[in-house]
Amino acid sequence: MNIKAFVLATASALALAGGASAQEVTIRVAYENNPDEPVHEVMTHWQQLVAEASSGNVALELYPSSQLGAKQDVIEQGMLGVNVITIADVGFLTDYDPDLGILFGPYLTDNPDKLFEIYASDWFKEKQEALREQGIHIVISNYLYGTRQLLASRKVETPADLVGMKIRVPNNVMQIRTFEAMGATPTPMPLGEVYPALTQRVIDGVENPLAVLYGQKLHEQAKHLSMIGYLTNTSLWLGGEAYFATLDPEVVEMLHETGYQAGLYSQEVAAREDARILEEMEAAGVEITYPDIAPFREQAMAVYSTFPEWSEGLYEEIQAQIAD
Repeated sequence: MNIKAFVLATASALALAGGASAQEVTIRVAYENNPDEPVHEVMTHWQQLVAEASSGNVALELYPSSQLGAKQDVIEQGMLGVNVITIADVGFLTDYDPDLGILFGPYLTDNPDKLFEIYASDWFKEKQEALREQGIHIVISNYLYGTRQLLASRKVETPADLVGMKIRVPNNVMQIRTFEAMGATPTPMPLGEVYPALTQRVIDGVENPLAVLYGQKLHEQAKHLSMIGYLTNTSLWLGGEAYFATLDPEVVEMLHETGYQAGLYSQEVAAREDARILEEMEAAGVEITYPDIAPFREQAMAVYSTFPEWSEGLYEEIQAQIAD
């Protein structure tokens, strides 16, 4: 169903259902990204879609720049029943289902469409239902965050250059092990703490999509961008089932449908922004290196043998889906 037809159908359902479905609902949407980053643009778009689809009965309140705390804190708030949605990568959900970590594996694929096909598969739908039973409610699963690159205080052309370097990573096991495999010393910390950590030389570098590196102004403190492209980063937007279970089914369906449209918009924005940001970073004095990624990929592949808790044959199953 297209978004205009869905708006009309949802409005009719809310009107017919009366006061219970037409309740006024306010949901807080929290993220670590700043207002001048693509994430905020996409969330503003979603906010507008929700307002239109619900005839103003459902409102999204946006909280950028870690206003509601670090990602893990917000996820825990949601699981406790707080009316909050946040962005998270599958790497953050491995405590609930270890198999999900593979979708955040290094050099798994450079084609986001292949990953979105997996998110739409029966395999993932089963995972999604199991997560719901554990208290996690996924609202958007087709969000493109970007391709993760490396920004550092010195040039990185080979994995050998990473040896001894402290690289900030999110606090999830897949990215920690990936940078260990590539030779660096991974240093987990919330995104909001990265700028001062670079300024004080607590860390030597940081990985993230270009839009985040630039939006957080990290290029002011680290002038060497290495385009290692180690991770095609799709993301999830999620809340707690304890809260979503209190909402009317029509509202939940509307959030999912408008969220899907926002996910499609994120894919458009990601493609548009990378070329512009590269130009602006270069103009700001950042040295951009395009290394041979084969050595990085070769070392990173060791990660896939370090998860004995994964289901047997998982890597082969996912690769088969990607190749299909």
